[in-house]
Amino acid sequence: MPKVAMVNMQGKKVGDIELSDNTFGAEIHESALHTVVRAQLNAKRQGTQSAKTRTEVRGGGRKIYRQKGTGNARHHSRRAPQFTHGGVVFAPKPRDYRISVPRKVRRLAMKSALTTKVIDGDLIVLDKMVLSEAKTKLVVQMLKDLGATRKALLVLPQNDETVLRASGNIQGLKVAFVSRESATLNVLDILGHDKFIVTEEAARMCEEVYD
Repeated sequence: MPKVAMVNMQGKKVGDIELSDNTFGAEIHESALHTVVRAQLNAKRQGTQSAKTRTEVRGGGRKIYRQKGTGNARHHSRRAPQFTHGGVVFAPKPRDYRISVPRKVRRLAMKSALTTKVIDGDLIVLDKMVLSEAKTKLVVQMLKDLGATRKALLVLPQNDETVLRASGNIQGLKVAFVSRESATLNVLDILGHDKFIVTEEAARMCEEVYD
């Protein structure tokens, strides 16, 4: 079982925590990670791009010149793709880019992402996350003490308005939740942040949810 140091908000070690092999020590499946990340990025696409084909462009109903005797190629409509202001060949149309990923693959990717943070030494476990007031300077100081001055993902067990208000203006910091009622933790965010800061309660909840 992976054994990680547990620290307080001042960055001082308060003990050790043993994490589940099944969640934080799983085999890394790159294909599952690739599939899930691709699905998440696809889901963000609006899919509203659109261009007109030659049948949709206005005008061009009359043959531009006679079939023979001009020395030019045979054409009918000025709206053909080779002409300026003509239609577009294989014009893009509005579509849904979302792809369906099996639940087992999503869970496998989540375990792989969590394991990579343990292997890379980018997992920071907090004993608890409690703010006396919703002040940004408190969170900034905590990140400085934890050595997470770059992009960091702060994972809490459930929605915490005080933490959200205090961290909303901090560049590079994102807050995610594990509980089923307000779950926002995802593979793309885990892989896209340098540090993975999780409270002890949230870590145990991850083991329950993704075991």
